[in-house]
Amino acid sequence: MSVLRLEAVSRWYGDVVAVNDVSLEIGPGITGLLGPNGAGKSTIINMMGGFLQPSSGSITLDGEQVWDRPDIYRVLGIVPEREEMYDAITGWQFVLANAQLHRLDDPRGAARRAIDIVEMSEAEGRDIRTYSKGMRQRIKLATAIVHEPSVLLLDEPFNGLDPRQRLHMMQLLRRMADEGRSVLFSSHILEEVEQLATSIEVLVAGRHAASGDFRAIRRLMTQRPHQYIVRSSDDRALATAIMSDPGVQGVQLATGGALGEGALHVEVRDVSSFARTLPRVARDAGIDLREVRPADESLESVFSYLVGTQ
Repeated sequence: MSVLRLEAVSRWYGDVVAVNDVSLEIGPGITGLLGPNGAGKSTIINMMGGFLQPSSGSITLDGEQVWDRPDIYRVLGIVPEREEMYDAITGWQFVLANAQLHRLDDPRGAARRAIDIVEMSEAEGRDIRTYSKGMRQRIKLATAIVHEPSVLLLDEPFNGLDPRQRLHMMQLLRRMADEGRSVLFSSHILEEVEQLATSIEVLVAGRHAASGDFRAIRRLMTQRPHQYIVRSSDDRALATAIMSDPGVQGVQLATGGALGEGALHVEVRDVSSFARTLPRVARDAGIDLREVRPADESLESVFSYLVGTQ
């Protein structure tokens, strides 16, 4: 099991600061790297992969610096977002060449396994110039996993994949994580990150904005009221009753739309107080609670808050 560690890492281009004093750690499991366009995600991945030197700070893989250390690629695989490839060779030749560069004992066997894993066997004999965007993504992944790395870095790996291929990619990354590997991927599709990542790292304007499980991050946002959807046998009476709780900031009775007919949309300042008050007032009023669920613990809600769009 390998660990990538960034300590006070910055990267600037002239007067432009792309990454500013970022410290984080990527260990076994699947980590999602989030941030709006221009947040520094690709710069971070390129520095983690040893393609770009930090302007300051350090990046280590299992305690060893990654910059100017070609030997790290024995345990690290990377799928860059850019599509520049050797278009005049076939997919098979491309993956085989990478297996040979890694000096594997059986490069042909390793290339065969990697291509089969990404389901590119039928197109392996075609020139890469004829590949679609999704096919290019999959053949790049084959080259990244041909040597079975313990760390895998992927920059927007789902670009160009159809729904079936996205599902297959998710299954593959989960399997690698279950084997104890460290997988980091960036994506602008929040649903993919929410389904796949066990933890998230959020970049905003080159700075590290948040880290960890997105639900835990949401619970730490104490300055923002929590949102709940409540359904009961008598929503109007329940709305009147819970307004007496000082931890409740507001209650709205929905009459349709996204919340559904008759649901209560409750804004809560003090979650602990609300959790104690709600069942008590419902019992005292003879009201049956049918559903109580958070409405803002999605990754989209957390991300929107962190980047300042809510």
